Amino acid sequence: MRNYPSYWFKAIKILSRKDKVLKNLILKYNDKFLTTRKDIFYSLCKSIVGQQISVSAANSVFKKFQMKSKKINPANVSKLSLSQLKSCGLSRQKALGIKELSIKFVKKEFDPKLINKMSDEDAIIYLSNLRQIGRWSAEMILLFTYNRSNIWPLQDIGLLRAISNNYKKKYYPPKSFLNKLYKKFTPYCSVATWYLWRSIDDEPIQY
Repeated sequence: MRNYPSYWFKAIKILSRKDKVLKNLILKYNDKFLTTRKDIFYSLCKSIVGQQISVSAANSVFKKFQMKSKKINPANVSKLSLSQLKSCGLSRQKALGIKELSIKFVKKEFDPKLINKMSDEDAIIYLSNLRQIGRWSAEMILLFTYNRSNIWPLQDIGLLRAISNNYKKKYYPPKSFLNKLYKKFTPYCSVATWYLWRSIDDEPIQY
């Protein structure tokens, strides 16, 4: 069974031809691919948990959240109180965000199927209407849950650091250079992003 996006191999051929840095990264990290859980509620929860904290801290909190929920789904999470959510290590704002998210799913006030019919920008706006979901979180959902091909998350510190390291640019990379890369990598910015992330963390990120 294929577990990678349909565009993946076409994308790496084109990106390798266009950019020497990416060509080297693609050759170096050819063991894994972008995959998806296809569970938007799970991914939204993980995105909220991971906001503004380190990967290791996020993993620790998320494990506690998983244990408390037993199984992460809207019905189970909606039954947890704010104090139970906060006992996992969540801030009050994150606990409120996850609680409200679960209720919206249970009441069908949020329809993830609509996203399939939306442009990237419209989907980001739709997702950003959820509490605790901003542009970065919405982009992570489009990249990891929906496997959209052209996500270029310039609010992501990891991506910016990877660009600085690989292209020998100061941190923060100049906006003109980021725009240049965006134009060069389109319509496969998601693939470029994934390989750039791999260059600073050998364990593939997943939401």
